[in-house]
Amino acid sequence: MKINNHPFHLVDHSPWPLTGSIGAMTMASGMVLWFHKNEMYLMYMGMIINLLTMYQWWRDIVRESTYQGKHTSKVVNGLKMGMILFIISEIMFFASFFWSFFHSSLAPTIEIGMKWPPKGIKTFNPMEIPLTNTMILLTSGITVTWAHHNMMKTEMKALKPLMLTIMLGGVFSMLQYYEYLEASFNISDSIYGSTFFMATGFHGLHVMIGTSFLMVCMMRLKNHHFSKNHHFGFEAAAWYWHFVDVVWIFLYISIYWWGS
Repeated sequence: MKINNHPFHLVDHSPWPLTGSIGAMTMASGMVLWFHKNEMYLMYMGMIINLLTMYQWWRDIVRESTYQGKHTSKVVNGLKMGMILFIISEIMFFASFFWSFFHSSLAPTIEIGMKWPPKGIKTFNPMEIPLTNTMILLTSGITVTWAHHNMMKTEMKALKPLMLTIMLGGVFSMLQYYEYLEASFNISDSIYGSTFFMATGFHGLHVMIGTSFLMVCMMRLKNHHFSKNHHFGFEAAAWYWHFVDVVWIFLYISIYWWGS
């Protein structure tokens, strides 16, 4: 029997960091092969390794927190700090896209005709799908807060607003996919296409990740993994979802409305 003489959680021996690094290297090598030779089998192999690693690693963390009692208040405080630092790093990630967009739009170069948007680019109407998606995400922010509020009272009351949040996230992704299909320009159409699809595309990816995060929380909630006093997994998902909401507001105002 292992006896801990300290309040902190030291992780058990695990193969998942090794398999995760192998999967990441395989996927990165596969992307190079895809770009240069249009062969995608190695990238798919890396993605499969990563998905299997993620599932099993997170399964172990759920076991530690739910059944083994290793997530004490000290450990949870450390997890909260880690999540906050992760979200700060994501803010810096998106700041680079906004920097690129404003650098190009505030002083258009002669290569793009010294005008913004560049000639030949037909931008999206910000009052159509972008505004609809803005309302959807803002509503989802309300529903996830509602779910969190219910969680702190009686955990199972959080199920319905959580399902509503997941549904809104799915609708957002479908509308953005439809918007991309209808786009009159692509990622290779000048700096406008590059900055537009990089910023909105990575945000769309974050929405799908956040939706998956909430879906896992919903399954854990159904399996009674959460209580009103112990539900950091859901709290972290809610923080991430609010971050996605705020980034979209900046995207809508700067790229869809001002930038068009």
